[in-house]
Amino acid sequence: MSTFYDEIGGEETITRIVARFYAGVATDEVLRPMYPEADLGPAEERFRLFLMQYWGGPTTYGEQRGHPRLRMRHAPYAVNPTARDHWLKHFRDALDEVALPPEQDAQFWDYVTHAAQFMVNTHEE
Repeated sequence: MSTFYDEIGGEETITRIVARFYAGVATDEVLRPMYPEADLGPAEERFRLFLMQYWGGPTTYGEQRGHPRLRMRHAPYAVNPTARDHWLKHFRDALDEVALPPEQDAQFWDYVTHAAQFMVNTHEE
């Protein structure tokens, strides 16, 4: 049985999406301060493993980190609508770069837009 992960090209495609996303984050004045590590590599790796598992790939993320608990892990950071919009811009750029077929792009985009909204924990700018 094929998973969405397999359908979009597996690890190679997820890796490309996440790398492009973090290239945008690295220079983003709103998002970059939310990443305390000097190197974005660890955050990029965690996100890559999370997305791979979420879409039906290897379960490495869960084996290493347990349940995602996304809101809890992001709670220390003020995620406002501006941060959400910046996050979505970089993710949109990443999806555009890999050029998934329209149906798969829409499915991925639907997930990330809902996830980004779910992460908003303040409306203070």
